[in-house]
Amino acid sequence: MTATTEPPEVLDRREGPYGEVVLRRQGTLLQIIANGCFLMDTSDGRSERLLIDAAYDALDGRTAPDVLIGGLGVGFSLAHAAADPRWGRITVVEREPALVDWHRPGGPLSGPTAEALADPRTAIAEADLVAYVHETSDTFDALCLDIDNGPGWTVTEDNGELYAPAGLAACARVLNPGGVLAVWSARPSPEFEGTLRNAGFQQVRTEEVAVARGVPDAVHLGVRPG
Repeated sequence: MTATTEPPEVLDRREGPYGEVVLRRQGTLLQIIANGCFLMDTSDGRSERLLIDAAYDALDGRTAPDVLIGGLGVGFSLAHAAADPRWGRITVVEREPALVDWHRPGGPLSGPTAEALADPRTAIAEADLVAYVHETSDTFDALCLDIDNGPGWTVTEDNGELYAPAGLAACARVLNPGGVLAVWSARPSPEFEGTLRNAGFQQVRTEEVAVARGVPDAVHLGVRPG
C-alpha cells in the first residue's frame, strides 16, 4: 500500500439509490466510500484477482466457462478475468450508477478497465445483485461476488440476505451443475463456511491473502453438486 499523509481529495460524490457514494484520491490511491464506510482502493488487488483465479481453478478445466462478477468496484476482478482468454462470457452486476460512470471512457477509474469493457465477452448489468440472482434466467459456471467487506460486514442491511440460506439457494439456482461460488471477504469466516455446507455446497474451502496489517483477506469457495 502507498503510504501518504496527504488529506484525501473528493473527486466525485453522488447520492445513489442506496445512499451516498464517494470517489476520492489520497496520494496515488483512488478510494471508494459508501455511506461513510470504506469499501476498497487501488492499492493492491491480489485478493480480487484470487477471487477470479480460484473460481476458475475449481472448475477443473471446464471449457470457456461463463462468469458472473458481483460488484464492479475499482475493476480489479473484471480486468483480471478479461485478461484471461480462457473465460467465456463475463457479466458484471453493479447496482451503483456512479461506479459504472466512473469506469466509462474518460472516467477516473477507466484506465484499469478500458480494455476489459471493450472486450466483446463483457457485459454490465446495472442491477442489485441480491435481486439479480433471484430473478435472472441466465446461468453461469462461476459466481465471483465482491459486494461487501465480507459475509458478516455488509455495506447495506439488505445485502445480508445474500449470505443467508435463501440467498445462497438463489446463487445455486443460477449456477450450472458443478459451478463454483466464490465470495470475497476482508477476513476469513469459519461461520460462513458452515453456512455454505448447510446450503448444499461441496468442496467448501477458504483461500487467504496476507495483508500488511491485520487479518488476511479471504476468498470462500463452494461447488454446486453436479
